[in-house]
Amino acid sequence: MEQRVSFITLAVADVARTRAFYVDGLGWQPIFESEEVIMLPVAERVILSLWSVAGFTSEIGAAPASGIAPVTLSHNLATEAEVDAVLAEAEAIGATVSRATRREWGGYSGYFADPDGFRWEIAVNPGETGEFVLPPASS
Repeated sequence: MEQRVSFITLAVADVARTRAFYVDGLGWQPIFESEEVIMLPVAERVILSLWSVAGFTSEIGAAPASGIAPVTLSHNLATEAEVDAVLAEAEAIGATVSRATRREWGGYSGYFADPDGFRWEIAVNPGETGEFVLPPASS
């Protein structure tokens, strides 16, 4: 198996509410959407699939766990000001936000939760790892 991810699928309680957050609020553009799922391109050849709990359960064969998911999604940026701006944008559309702070590992990050409680880390990650995840600078 190749070392890559094609889809990240999250089970969501209310697809319309999730659409309002990601599409109407954050301005992301779906590649596909229906009453049961929204698919958002989030990287080259990677889709974030926001799928109704019913559809997710039907296909997987078991209902998702409840509570805080033991995973975060991360959106890395080049500057601390950009981190603060994205957290402010998320807060403006109703997300619960944990303010950014400088971290022991050398970065700067904060978090917001989407309507289903999935945590997004908004971060500046120093060094080679941080450079690897940023898109190329436009000239």
